[in-house]
Amino acid sequence: MGIPVPTGAALLSLTAFPVSYFVNTVSALEDPNSIFVVGVLVLLALSTAAYLQVRNQPPRDPLFYAFTVFAFTSVIDLIISLEADGFISGFMSFYMKEGEPYLRTSYGVMACYWDGSVHYILYLMLISAIGQGKNYRHTGLYWLGSIMTSMLVLIPGSVIGKFGSLIRPAVLLNIPYIFIPIWAGVKIFGKPKMVPQSIADQITLEQKKPLYQRPLDLVLIAYLLFAIVLSIFRGLVALDCPLESCFNYIYQYEPYLKDPVAYPKVMMMVYMFYCVPLFGVSVIGLIKPGCDWMLDVSLILAGALAQGQFTHIFSSYHSMTPYTYRVPDGTWWTVLILNLIYGLGPQLLAYRCCYYSDFFVKTAPKSKEENDKKTSVSLKKTCHLYGAE
Repeated sequence: MGIPVPTGAALLSLTAFPVSYFVNTVSALEDPNSIFVVGVLVLLALSTAAYLQVRNQPPRDPLFYAFTVFAFTSVIDLIISLEADGFISGFMSFYMKEGEPYLRTSYGVMACYWDGSVHYILYLMLISAIGQGKNYRHTGLYWLGSIMTSMLVLIPGSVIGKFGSLIRPAVLLNIPYIFIPIWAGVKIFGKPKMVPQSIADQITLEQKKPLYQRPLDLVLIAYLLFAIVLSIFRGLVALDCPLESCFNYIYQYEPYLKDPVAYPKVMMMVYMFYCVPLFGVSVIGLIKPGCDWMLDVSLILAGALAQGQFTHIFSSYHSMTPYTYRVPDGTWWTVLILNLIYGLGPQLLAYRCCYYSDFFVKTAPKSKEENDKKTSVSLKKTCHLYGAE
């Protein structure tokens, strides 16, 4: 009996520890070009190992191989974050120095922690679902929102920030994280929606409820309006808006938005230009019944805000952030609570859409009485056509 697919993928990913330790001892890897070449060779070796692992019963979904490789790189990112914070040493110091030096920033460390924990768990869940032939639409959409937010901030922030002059060839190793999620997104959206089965009368009753009879939806709409205002406001702050309120906010609450690494500024741009439209359509989806796309939008938003707020909150408090850009002591709790609300709201919205989805069903199924009536009418018409009583 062979090793279960998720177990095999987990064991393969854990080889990141001996591989990184061995590569770190090779003195030739002080050259940035050599680091890039070795990185490519490791990815190719991983892809081959993933194929050999399941060659007797290969999965039908080719994303299995991509997720297996990504699980390995997630462990690499965990090693990077642990070494950057001084918990371990001798594994990835060569890479942080000559490969991707911007990972030594507070944002880079937090992004690696997220990839090495949450993304790693999601990859194992996706691999397990593929191995068992299950629908992974929900997990896949949450991961998609998270990984795309990470890349939309990390790559532009690394180029335009103070590390822009230190870009090395190893940055090209991030290319799979740009194109594979796009490919995966196409496949995920092509999978059938996972909607709980409900009877027609229950769906009709839920969709006829006015907004004031849905207190959770009222709370969510209030949150979404708050998130829209906050996203636009912080976007203007990051763009150096001369308004006095923006000036006060940047110095009294979140000076991290002015950090020259540029990651917080890019993050605010992502929120303002990508998340605000999704917040807006979500308000419509909570008011108008039958918006079945709400399940997808809520999951993508939840993944995006979870990743974005985790890295943003912890980066603004991290010791690697210069003291002048950290949250001031006097507004410490205010800023933390504000950011927690901003990040937790989409998680509640996704929970509501996925587990209480009757309001979002586009077309209610026929009830048993309607089906019986329709069958009776059809039968009478058939009898009349053939002259039968």
